[in-house]
Amino acid sequence: MEGTEKAIHRIAVLSDTHGLLRPEVTDILKTCEAILHGGDIGSRSLLEELERIAPVYAVRGNIDKEWAEGMAEELEITLFGLRIYMVHNKKHRRENTDGIGLFIYGHSHKYEEKKEGEMHLLNPGSCGPRRFWQPVTMAVLEVRGETGDWKTVKIEWDGREGAGKGPESPAEGNLKGTVEKILREMKAGQKVDVIADRLGAEREFVEQVCRVYVTHPGVDAQGIVDKMEVSALFEHRQH
Repeated sequence: MEGTEKAIHRIAVLSDTHGLLRPEVTDILKTCEAILHGGDIGSRSLLEELERIAPVYAVRGNIDKEWAEGMAEELEITLFGLRIYMVHNKKHRRENTDGIGLFIYGHSHKYEEKKEGEMHLLNPGSCGPRRFWQPVTMAVLEVRGETGDWKTVKIEWDGREGAGKGPESPAEGNLKGTVEKILREMKAGQKVDVIADRLGAEREFVEQVCRVYVTHPGVDAQGIVDKMEVSALFEHRQH
């Protein structure tokens, strides 16, 4: 057996779970020695479930409200010799990142890897509810014990299988039907939070449907779907 100094240490990196921990994600986490979460965890129970698997280092995201009060909004740690800095939205990063080897963030739900000087930047994307065309993604860091060298392994699923329980992404079901239900609730005077809870949909998606409806008088459910998908596709092409 190899000595500890020659081991390859595995660190799971995920973000934007929004209350959904997929079984296939759990299987990956069980092979890792630590879990890094870039925020928008979604619930205390999900965080506790992660903590039962491995030590968790997490930052608070914009949807992590009362239950996450007191949780750090940014975090710096060193694991297996790798100095890591974390914040949910990269726009909120601190100015001085000297000596940081890896900067981890989330928020956009889009996987991203790039380099800025000597610092590597990593957004693991979202492994929570699937949105539109976007795949379900996370990453695993593999750190070599004897050298400290490390690499990132991107892990991706199409998001249609093994979704488990949690807020429904409309792309996993009938998008037009979900929009029609949201419009009925909205016309009945219900607030966004209430609609999201009743339909088991993401608040952000409900809010977007309501915004399109208000700004485009007379638009029907299919029209809203078309506008949202065109907007999402345009944003995707800009990144």
